[in-house]
Amino acid sequence: MMNAFTPPLALALVDIGRIISLTLIAAGLLWLFIRAIKLKEVERRVIFLFIFISVAAPILFPTVFKEKATPVVKAVFDKIESLPPGSKVLLSYDFDPAMAPEVQPMADAFSRHCLVKGHKIIYMCLFATGQGQFTRTMENVIRPEFPEKIDGVDYVNIGYKAGNEGVLNVIISDFKKMFPTDVNAVPYDSIEVFKGIRSCKDLDLIISIGGGRPGIKEWVLFVGDPGDVPIATGVAAVVAPQLYPYYPKQLLGLLGGVKGAAEYESELVAHYSRFKDSPTPALLMMGPQTLAHIVIMAFIIIGNVLFIQGRRKEGKR
Repeated sequence: MMNAFTPPLALALVDIGRIISLTLIAAGLLWLFIRAIKLKEVERRVIFLFIFISVAAPILFPTVFKEKATPVVKAVFDKIESLPPGSKVLLSYDFDPAMAPEVQPMADAFSRHCLVKGHKIIYMCLFATGQGQFTRTMENVIRPEFPEKIDGVDYVNIGYKAGNEGVLNVIISDFKKMFPTDVNAVPYDSIEVFKGIRSCKDLDLIISIGGGRPGIKEWVLFVGDPGDVPIATGVAAVVAPQLYPYYPKQLLGLLGGVKGAAEYESELVAHYSRFKDSPTPALLMMGPQTLAHIVIMAFIIIGNVLFIQGRRKEGKR
């Protein structure tokens, strides 16, 4: 991970590697285009080699492309941005390690945004594995980047409770009944974050992160709709298409897959200079995807040129 503390020599080598890789890819595509015009075939192995280079190069020499937040992502960012300091936001870690590569960057980005805005965060999870995933946020984001934030005052982790939808059915009317203490056994009434909060109806925003079951659909059905609470989500890419019908009435916005996470990270960096050196794993993961897609689109264009040239040659016979 490149940051402000990376040695200048290492940064220079990465820059050189990136330039060489992109130059080789561009020159190679030009060569293929010229061969297509001359109606010369290209072996499959050459195509596979191009795909390999386009994926490997941004990994070996981290390459970040600019991302512009789409309206569905921007809506979540703008909601958190517009809430007054001290607002109560619940982040539910409803995912397991298998889904973490896609959604953990979202969870970390949401935490950064809420903490820098001075919001009070309530962490919980409907997945037992979510507790471990929150630990990653605690170790990688909260402690190193926000050492001034106090557990119980600025954020609280109330952990996992078994029961799926049953948990939501209770906290929509009474938090204390389901979570009498936080994970450190601190009584509910002694936790400053919970002052003025009796149920989910007293929250300013709920964000479910994951995409499994129980997850965002259950949050909408058992909390968002009956409690009229603003709900947003960040989910794996495969789940996102199923949730777009909920936007914008039942979901104020959603992040879908690595692309959505990268858009959010980009917005966060653009608005807060303090995060320019913070990890942006989603933006880094988009590098290989973006470059590979560019190469594939170039192959489609070259293939069509080859096809048209072939038809023209046949027409002249």
